[in-house]
Amino acid sequence: MHIVGVGTEIVECLRVGRLIEQHGEQFLRRVFTDREILFCQSRRRAVEHFAAHYAAKEAVLKAMNTAWRRGLEWTDIEVREEPGRPPTVLLAGVAKDMAEGLRLIDVHLSIAHCRAYATATAIAVRE
Repeated sequence: MHIVGVGTEIVECLRVGRLIEQHGEQFLRRVFTDREILFCQSRRRAVEHFAAHYAAKEAVLKAMNTAWRRGLEWTDIEVREEPGRPPTVLLAGVAKDMAEGLRLIDVHLSIAHCRAYATATAIAVRE
């Protein structure tokens, strides 16, 4: 395996909470997939989970060494969390096309959060 890039991001949970308060459903639907919204809202501290997923999406883009492109949507990058397993990344649309262009086989992801901050690190790899 060959590492294509490493990306990291830190986000203030309070900032994400304010965005949710100010823009509500519009913000959630623009940034998160239905699955992510259901997952985060089912958690005790939902804002922390939303912030962690937001940070993860930013970290994935950084790991892919790419800037924002026309047609790229926040929802093209989905973070999936399953009990007892590390978080995974599912790419769709333009993000998937970008990954295929880079010949990526995986994006490893680590996320963490507390009441104040959420952080994520992504490592993009190809064979």
